Amino acid sequence: MMKFLAILCLVSLVFFISDVGAKNPKKDCLKYDYYKKTTCPQAEDVVAEMMKDSVGEDFRVAPRILRMHFHDCFVRGCEGSILLDSTPTEKAEKDARPNNPSLQGFDVINKIKAALEKQCPKVVSCADILAYAARESVKLTGKYMHYPVRGGRKDGVVSREAEALQNLPPPFANVDTLIKMFAAKNLTLEEMVTLSGGHSIGGSFCSSISRRYDNFNNTGKPDPTLNSDLAAVLRKQCASLTNRVVMDTITPTGLDNKYYTGLLQNKGLFTSDATLLTNNKTLKEVKRNVFIPSDWEKKFAKAMIKMGEIEVLTGDEGQIRVKCNLRN
Repeated sequence: MMKFLAILCLVSLVFFISDVGAKNPKKDCLKYDYYKKTTCPQAEDVVAEMMKDSVGEDFRVAPRILRMHFHDCFVRGCEGSILLDSTPTEKAEKDARPNNPSLQGFDVINKIKAALEKQCPKVVSCADILAYAARESVKLTGKYMHYPVRGGRKDGVVSREAEALQNLPPPFANVDTLIKMFAAKNLTLEEMVTLSGGHSIGGSFCSSISRRYDNFNNTGKPDPTLNSDLAAVLRKQCASLTNRVVMDTITPTGLDNKYYTGLLQNKGLFTSDATLLTNNKTLKEVKRNVFIPSDWEKKFAKAMIKMGEIEVLTGDEGQIRVKCNLRN
């Protein structure tokens, strides 16, 4: 059945290449309930159950997997390259400065993969596991959002540190840089502001924000765009740069629109958060997300679906790894 799907997908690709109106024919190879028609119909249920257990044991798993999915999709697309280990000749994405040591949760994905390999070997891709796990992270922390995820992604075999540095928006990025970097992934300004709401859960190492709360631009003072009370709290919490602080001080364990409420109070943790207030269009989106939370919830789910299908590998492209951290 898997071989048949790959051939069908390849035929579809050939057909759509001749169609100049097709924006991304590879996405047509992704299907809802993809694994229901394979030897692993329980795939999504296994991911859901194991994520529920993992988040129940440690809430931090949810924001970690959500961030991992974002970092995977922004480098080479959603094809699991973030999961690959470095080799003696090539430093991988996971070891690039934006990811190491702050990006965590690889053990959770590896455990899910091992469980699925035991039940149905060489069927479920690591890229799909990560997309499903991110969806469960949203469900388990947002409560109200359980969006559908199409399956059929294949795993990439290339993972380069340099590409992570080139493609991942840094925490000190200004609004123009953010707009350009998201546009490069076919994500709109509105979707960029919407996905920034993922900062409603999770935390950051103090080392990533020290210039904001302590010595902004070598002035010896906090960033003037940072709420002074929050700056004082951060100086106490960050006695060591290896300490972690929450990104949303209002509802740190709930994926909701309070991230935007905090922004309007100048409580955005990163420069890349605060900068959303410096552009009339992004500011308008921030305010809209504050005052119409139900709209943000719908937009976030929709944006996650779109982000999760960036530059996917399908059909005969890539592979289905036996272990997510290693090429076959």
